[in-house]
Amino acid sequence: MQDKKQEKRPERKKVSRDRGPKSDFIENVVEVKSVVKVNKGGRQRRFQAVVVVGNKKGSVGLGIGKAGEVSEAVKKAIAKANKNVIKVPVVENRTIPHETIGIKGATRVVLKPASRGTGIIAGGAVRAVLELAGIKDIVSKSLGSRTKINMVNATINGLKSLKTIERTCELRGKTKEEILG
Repeated sequence: MQDKKQEKRPERKKVSRDRGPKSDFIENVVEVKSVVKVNKGGRQRRFQAVVVVGNKKGSVGLGIGKAGEVSEAVKKAIAKANKNVIKVPVVENRTIPHETIGIKGATRVVLKPASRGTGIIAGGAVRAVLELAGIKDIVSKSLGSRTKINMVNATINGLKSLKTIERTCELRGKTKEEILG
């Protein structure tokens, strides 16, 4: 009987709950708002979060999350943003290669490269995306609707459409000198 009491249980393995390497992305919550869905039993209130993530080295992503709590909505948005990261071509570590227009719904965002020292000439939601993408000198103009979610989407669409001179040469099958003249 004493033998059974003296028997020791095998030691439990300590499991690390580490979620892997910490990402180097910086998160920026652009907007948190309350949304309501009307059901038969009444109104269902939830929260919507719009989050932009970026590493300030040419990668940026957008995520939208909805949940009953603000913190849960932000977590969902961050997870989606990390999955939707795009690579942005940055020239001379400061600006974009050429002018572009991003469109989403009734929103248009015009992005123009700027000379050294200009800074980011952009408002609210557009500025958040451009800063996290690592662009330092740029001029932007927003046209049409100015809802934050569409502004961010239009900016991302504009950045997606950018091409470097090398990529253009590759697509056209020409050399850099032939294109530049």
